[in-house]
Amino acid sequence: MNVTIIGAGPAGLYLSYLLKRRHPRATIRVLERNPGGATFGFGVVFSDRALEFLRDDDPGTYQSITPALESWSDITLDLEGRVVRIDGIGFSAIGRLELLRLLHDRAHAAGVRVEYERPVESLDELRDADLIVGADGVHSLVRDAYANEFGASLTHLSNRFAWYGTTKRFETLTQTFRRTPHGAFNAHHYRYSPRMSTFIVEADEGTWRRAGFESMQPEATRQYLESAFADALDGHPLVSNKSVWRRFPQVRNERWSAANATLVGDALHTAHFSIGSGTRLAMEDAIALADALAAGTDIEGAAKAYEAKRRPVLEKILAAADASAAWYEQFAGHMQRAPLDFAMSYITRSGRVDLERLRRASPRFVAAYEAHVQSSR
Repeated sequence: MNVTIIGAGPAGLYLSYLLKRRHPRATIRVLERNPGGATFGFGVVFSDRALEFLRDDDPGTYQSITPALESWSDITLDLEGRVVRIDGIGFSAIGRLELLRLLHDRAHAAGVRVEYERPVESLDELRDADLIVGADGVHSLVRDAYANEFGASLTHLSNRFAWYGTTKRFETLTQTFRRTPHGAFNAHHYRYSPRMSTFIVEADEGTWRRAGFESMQPEATRQYLESAFADALDGHPLVSNKSVWRRFPQVRNERWSAANATLVGDALHTAHFSIGSGTRLAMEDAIALADALAAGTDIEGAAKAYEAKRRPVLEKILAAADASAAWYEQFAGHMQRAPLDFAMSYITRSGRVDLERLRRASPRFVAAYEAHVQSSR
């Protein structure tokens, strides 16, 4: 078996490791256009127990990643200085670069050849591959090459977001909501190492334009946002790394294979960052594809089996991600609610958490919320 994977993100690296571990004689190549050690963003977050899918099937990778995780058990909502804590909603985070290093080391030890600074301009360059896997992200060459066959679509949400880091250590995943003369801003922030946190700032289109970000230089933008969130940052700076304003891209595909190609991770689908599942979904895609290829069918049959088994599970999570994204598209309106009403709207936004489930997971929050409701009658 000769497999070429384009893209050395979590999906591509983990898939290469799984395939080489199961098929030692196979030729597994990973081609990445960027240098090794180059990445944008800061930390990635996993929802509670998100990596437990590795514990039984791949304890070595599980044990290599978990010591590097920063973990906590609550979410904090800061609505213009009024703070609500939601207990029992755990998350973990790790630096994106650290995660890629760990996955690269696993792949390398298994015998995978990862070629950095190796751009692919056309799939014609890969004619010797039995299978080409697009793990090359939102702007996937593989998806674009077979756009009609995949039934590919790429649309964008209207809100703008910019991905920063900060030296401020946050004890929980925190959502901070602030109003400025130009409009409302939200920051998603969490620590991913003992000394660094991710700090994602979001604003609706109107606020973004009124603030003048369209023509504002990067340093002025950083300073503006430091001022808007000065109390949350507590004197710590925002740190840039390709921290430009973007609109969230929604990638979908009607079909998952075309010719001898298939897709994983963000090349196949994107899940809004507000649910903390993008990296997990990418790694689970890799597991599902590796399982299908190990089943002993031909490449085409394996690709179809991968889609048939994985799609129903994935579509439920993507529906939740889309519902969460829709809530954030209107977050300024939600900010008019009382803090506990706002918090309940926030925590149930994806449609996957109802009051009874929340009562079991977050008894202190639910008790406070129900007391608030009773007193408001």
